[in-house]
Amino acid sequence: MNDFLQIGQLIQTTRYRALSAVNSELVNLYWQVGQTISTRLEKATWGDGMVAELAEYIKRNYPEIKGFDKNNIYRMCRFYDAYKDLSIVAPVVRQIQKSDNEAVTIVAPLEPQLPEPTSGVNDLSDIRETVLAQISWSHHLIIMGRCKTPEEKEFYIRLCIREHYSKRELDRQITSSAFERVMIGNAKLPESIRKLPHEMTNVFKDSYVFEFLNLPEPYLENDLRKALLHELKHFMLELGTDYLFVGEKFPIKVGNRDFRIDLVFFHRALQCLVAFELKTDRFEPEYLGKTNFYLEALDRDVRKSNENPSIGVLLCKDKDEEVVEYALSRSLSPTMVARYLTQLPEKKLLQQKLHELFEKEEKMPKA
Repeated sequence: MNDFLQIGQLIQTTRYRALSAVNSELVNLYWQVGQTISTRLEKATWGDGMVAELAEYIKRNYPEIKGFDKNNIYRMCRFYDAYKDLSIVAPVVRQIQKSDNEAVTIVAPLEPQLPEPTSGVNDLSDIRETVLAQISWSHHLIIMGRCKTPEEKEFYIRLCIREHYSKRELDRQITSSAFERVMIGNAKLPESIRKLPHEMTNVFKDSYVFEFLNLPEPYLENDLRKALLHELKHFMLELGTDYLFVGEKFPIKVGNRDFRIDLVFFHRALQCLVAFELKTDRFEPEYLGKTNFYLEALDRDVRKSNENPSIGVLLCKDKDEEVVEYALSRSLSPTMVARYLTQLPEKKLLQQKLHELFEKEEKMPKA
């Protein structure tokens, strides 16, 4: 049976690589088509009529080829224009721009009335080794259609790669303003979390959205815990896919007393236990002491020798930022105080807060 399992895993791995390679080639093709036509349009050697003519030509002569109607071709142009100047692809684009030659028209030889190519196919930039080629075209369409700034687009591209989001989950993350929440949250990380490696700080958010719970008001902590466990798949997607569920009401014994932690997870990338304490009211300073106590117990009695120190997340219904700052200022334990929402946040409000945060940082004196 072990041999069967090994072969099954080999098939799955190879299949995934094959699909990834196909996707990479397809996204690269759309990029190069977009680059070619965008360059022609920018130099006014092509007009809107030529794009429509190209779409009709492909449809007439290559009926088996789908996805090259006029609207999709313009999406390819927007794809190229959206990322051509960003650092994630700038090196490959700059390399091409060193030549004074005009970009090639890859369909030109097929149709006499189209402009003849002036250089070879190698003059087109190749993005197969960039992050753009690591997500599907469908994911790109969602990101381009719903995200405004280059920073927001790049954030969701990298998030999709890291978390392996489906189109549906990507759509939900954008709807729940994941970009704004993470940017605001990173700026508010306590000093104990900021000292951790950079890849660890990006795991946690300042707020979590549990709109999938549909909990009637009022509810108790026990109700919240049970609802989260009932919707464990959605809960873990909101947390991040590197989380592994360890247990609920996780038992620890200190002295002659028994204690229970609401929820305990293990984070694969961070290689540490993460203790979640649930509160159905606003944050109170005394909550921090109990969480720190739990982290100490986990590190002494549960943590394995190859694992990193445990991290705590206090999930509260509300919090006063100044109270949180005071409470965490002398705490040495890596604990994050986060707010949870049972309804989707107001995106415009978060965007305003993020704008104010950036303005505040710009006005701060440089070190």
